[in-house]
Amino acid sequence: MARVTVEDCLDNVDNRFELVMLASKRARQLATGGKDPMVEEESDKPTVIALREIAEGMVTPDLLARETEIEAEEEFAASFETPIL
Repeated sequence: MARVTVEDCLDNVDNRFELVMLASKRARQLATGGKDPMVEEESDKPTVIALREIAEGMVTPDLLARETEIEAEEEFAASFETPIL
């Protein structure tokens, strides 16, 4: 298990506050089973996996924003589908 430091993550994120928001959102995605890890799990908790992904540049604020937008569009489109009777 590789140790992840805040400094490693700040190379890819503007500030600590954005890092906290990004890591918590990604960790929630991993914990709920909606997304697969982009790095090897190594029996780490979702928060550590999220920080490792951020430190390696695999998860960015733009990437998560686009994913959230796509999910919202899919939910919106699904709300207009009518069941066939």
